[in-house]
Amino acid sequence: MKTKTDFPSINERKPDGQGDGGQAYKVLVVDDSMFVKKQISQILTSEGFEVVGTAGDGLEGLEKYKELYPDVDFVTMDITMPKMDGISSLEKILEFDKEAKVIMVSALGKQDLVKKALMMGAKNYIVKPLDRVKVLERVLQSIK
Repeated sequence: MKTKTDFPSINERKPDGQGDGGQAYKVLVVDDSMFVKKQISQILTSEGFEVVGTAGDGLEGLEKYKELYPDVDFVTMDITMPKMDGISSLEKILEFDKEAKVIMVSALGKQDLVKKALMMGAKNYIVKPLDRVKVLERVLQSIK
């Protein structure tokens, strides 16, 4: 019986979603669209990130962040959501933890809200429709 060592991978590399110690970066995904939550989760888990929670609106995202703290390395946060929008949730998360890393997710045409979020302390932003390469690029820029 052959083992993995009999067939070494020519593309052996550490997944981007793991830190120097091999620990997966932990992410909270906040979006009111089930499809977008699933898409972001799949993109990130395929690179070794660990999705520790999801939320469907800003209020739930804030509560989930407080519940999971300090075991969250970063948050992806939709801007437009019911109950509490992403900007308000960002503000409340940063009040709770000024070191929080939040990456905003926005549809095209919301540049003014993205600018506001970045000025408030968001680390980066991702534009919908989601592009795997761009999502990973922006996340890695924000957490390293």
